[in-house]
Amino acid sequence: DSLLVEIVSPDRTAYRGEARSFRAPGVEGGFEILRGHAPMLAATQVGQVIVTTGSGDRVAFATSGGFVEVLDNRVIMLAESVEPASEIDVERARNAETAAAERLAAATSPEERAERQAELDRARNRLRTGMGQV
Repeated sequence: DSLLVEIVSPDRTAYRGEARSFRAPGVEGGFEILRGHAPMLAATQVGQVIVTTGSGDRVAFATSGGFVEVLDNRVIMLAESVEPASEIDVERARNAETAAAERLAAATSPEERAERQAELDRARNRLRTGMGQV
């Protein structure tokens, strides 16, 4: 009654194993995958990915988006970046959030504001994930 879940980014495989469920922040809304899910391809955005293992433990990851493919009880996430919550240094993440907020406040053009807002969103996601807030 399980899925095979793989979460990979260009520089690492963050997770590979059996799971009861996989939850991700889809571009068109969050979604959850359970055994028997129909084939699907979905784009994801900045947010938390939650894998519920076969033993019922929840493993959280901060991600900046990517794609998820579901086929034959196998879930593959190709993420732009992914970081397990257990590896996030909360103090460093808090400092990154403060710095990103300062850069956003100093942005002058609409393009620069959009870039800085995206940076702040990623920093806040890392901080929330590292602090265990879903």
